[in-house]
Amino acid sequence: MAVNPIEMQKNLGGVSYPASKDEIVRQAEQHGASEKVVDALKSMPDKEYDSPAAVNKEVGRGS
Repeated sequence: MAVNPIEMQKNLGGVSYPASKDEIVRQAEQHGASEKVVDALKSMPDKEYDSPAAVNKEVGRGS
């Protein structure tokens, strides 16, 4: 599932890191993220992420 990292980060504006997976998914949904982006975020392991780069890296793993 290839997700555009720039598109994904636009949807995560305002996330205060460290953030839980649930907080990240909720923020993306509130910012109108595409279903593809939301699905990619939901597929991440349930843990704390300390930066946008950590989220990108985890989503990239799932591709």
